[in-house]
Formats: sequence, C-alpha cells, structure tokens
Amino acid sequence: MPLQELLPADLPADPQLAPLAALVGADQQVPLVTGGSTRYVNLDFAASAPALTAVADRVADFLPSYSSVHRGAGYASMVSTAAYEAARRRIGEFVGARADDVVQIVRNTTDAFGLLASAVPDWGPGSVVHLDLEHHANLLPWQALGSRVVAARETVADTLAALEQELARKPAALLAVTGASNVTGEVLPLAELTAIAHRHGARIAVDGAQLVPHRRIDLGSLDLDYLAFSGHKLYAPYGAGVLIGRRDWLDAAPPYVAGGGAVRRVTVTRTTWADAPARHEGGTPNVVGAVALAAACEALAGLPDGALERHESTLRTRLADGLGGIDGVRLLELWSGEVDVVGLVTFVVDGYPAELVAHYLSAEHGIGVRDGRFCAHPLLDRLNEGRTAVRASLGLGSSGSDVDRLLDGVRELVDAGPRWTYGADGLPAPDPRPLPPL
Repeated sequence: MPLQELLPADLPADPQLAPLAALVGADQQVPLVTGGSTRYVNLDFAASAPALTAVADRVADFLPSYSSVHRGAGYASMVSTAAYEAARRRIGEFVGARADDVVQIVRNTTDAFGLLASAVPDWGPGSVVHLDLEHHANLLPWQALGSRVVAARETVADTLAALEQELARKPAALLAVTGASNVTGEVLPLAELTAIAHRHGARIAVDGAQLVPHRRIDLGSLDLDYLAFSGHKLYAPYGAGVLIGRRDWLDAAPPYVAGGGAVRRVTVTRTTWADAPARHEGGTPNVVGAVALAAACEALAGLPDGALERHESTLRTRLADGLGGIDGVRLLELWSGEVDVVGLVTFVVDGYPAELVAHYLSAEHGIGVRDGRFCAHPLLDRLNEGRTAVRASLGLGSSGSDVDRLLDGVRELVDAGPRWTYGADGLPAPDPRPLPPL
C-alpha cells in the first residue's frame, strides 16, 4: 500500500500527522472568493471519501476487460465474471465473513438496509428494535415496519441496559444499530450488543458505513449477523456497497430486484428464483463498483497494524482540543465517560448559522466540511434542538496542516467575522468562483 506520496512541504514531520495514503485529487487547487487559490482541504470524508489512487489504478486496469458477467463465453466476459466474484470474496474476507455468509453487492448502505428490511421475518409490530441516534438509512426502513425505538441514555452502559430491558420486555427479530454515529463519531460496543441481542433471541444488523473506514471489523469473531457499508465512504466511490450476513433470511426473501440473473427458470406463468446472492442482484450488476470496493478493502488491509487508529486518534484529538479551546464553539457529543470515537467532530459556533460557517470555510479558506442535520434528524433534535451543525471529518488523506487550517479559519471567524458577504442561505453573495465545465 503506498504511503506518503503526497502533498506539499507544509506537512509536519510527525508521521501520525501526515497523510496515510495517496488519494485522487489530493493536490487539488480551488479558488477563493477573496481572489487567488489554495490547496483544497477535504474534511468531509464522512459524507463521501475520494478514491484511493490504488483503487483508481485498479479500475483503470480493469476497464479494458469490462463486459457483462455470468453466462458470457467471450474472454472479456470471463475476465469480468472472475473479477466480480473475486471482489465479492475479497470484500467478505476483509470483514471476516463466515464461509456460509452471503456477500450481497448493493448500491450503498441505504440500499442494503432496504434489502434486509424485505427479508426480516414478520413478528408483528415491533419486530425490529433500534436506537434514536441512527442515520436515516438505518431508521426509515424499520420505521416503515413499525419498529420500536429506544432512546440513548447518558452513558453507553445505561444505553446497553435500556436495549436489554426492551428486548427482554418483548421479543424482536432484529436489533439494528449503528457501529459509529455519523454525527458524533462515538462507537458502540458491538460484542456487547451482539451478546444482548442473541441472549434475547434477536439477530443484530450493524450500520458500518462510518465504522468500517476507521476500524477493522470481524463478523465471525464478533458473531454479527449482518453488516452493511458503502464503497463511497471507503475510498471507492464507484456506486457499490454491500450487505453481508446470514443466508437463510436472504434466501427466503422476495427478490429485491426482479430481473435477469436472479432466476433459475422462467415460464410465462411462473418463475423459480435463484438463491442469494444472485436472487437479489437482478439485472446487470455494478462490476466496476465491486472491483473498486475490493481494491479499497485490500488497500486498508495492507496498512501497518494500528497505523490507521494512531493516525486518526492523533488528528482527531488535535481537532477536538483545538475547537474546544475557541470561545463560542461547542462540540456535539452523546455520552460521558471514556468512549471510543472515530475521526469526526461536529460543532456549532455561537452567533453563526451552520450553513454560513460551512460556506465561509469553503469560500475564504478552501476547506470542505459538511453542514446540516446529517440524515440523523432525531439525534440533532436531541443534541442541538433540531438546529443544523457543522461536521469536520478525517480520513486517510488528512494531515495536521489540514486540521490547523480549519482551526485557524474558525478562530478568524470568531475573532473578526467573515471578510465576504453571505446571504440568508449562507451562500457567498456574490460568488465569483468559477466552476469547471464538467
């Protein structure tokens, strides 16, 4: 895996503060409303991560052989079929899938939970239990099934106890939880949650969209039943994601997309469906996306042991401590006590709407962050009275100088205000920055 073939000489010497891997677009220059340009600082990895150069190179190598997979006698079709099924296998290996698990190629985490929702056995209202802190991808499908919601408590231990109490009160088919909050970055203890679910006869499904890019997950050792994650958050933004887990529910579910490839035999009056994964991959699958996602899994697996966690922890501590030391800046957090946290920080700045803060950082400092309620409206209701906030998120391409650029920009805003004018929607008014003709 390539390390540190990146960026200008302003990077600090400490290897834990330098980028950990090469990303496409790492040296991109962006215009400023005040004139000139600067190196783009991407602190929006939690929304979508740029492609690893290793991923882009793998895709470029594969494209000349791209063809439709399965049932094709042409050589390119044979190559593509082999690449697609090898990708499925490598993705499963990356997260410790068991030999009998299904690795289902889907579009993204939202798609994965849509599929799983169609496969959960109907135990009547309340068949699924989840927390109130979930991303909408892991909330809306269950809400449609009449799920039971458990409010997160003041501590992780109390939250686990509340989940156990609810599952003991009334059986459930599934406990659906996030691995790491996309708003606060706080990580839930998956081994303990799995034990709670299984103790009460429920299966567990984990939204790994924000966890898998930051922590190694092993389904087998954790005994997780289902895991979903997205390529676009794992440095493979080519339109593929996965649902991985127990076969029986997926084999019994109605085909998620009815079409060619999902069948064994069709007559004009009757269809015999294939087993999973083919059962839920009707139509031409996203071969390029699967190849890209497998390449990203290989790249992350090839990082030195502990390098990702050390890099992220060092940068996040620098970011959180720096923001916490600025008057008028408040960090959004769920739990008190010692909690594992992935590389993101969400904050608000007194006196400034989140939309203005985000546009100001972009327009005047060339920094990309995310503002809004992050597809987690119930959690923002709890943490910020439903108001929007700003999220800065770190990744393999982040550096100490990126963090310092953000801190300097926020300090300048608090101390002196913006240099440009901004409309009621937070947008620069006017905005002289040209967009490329893409």
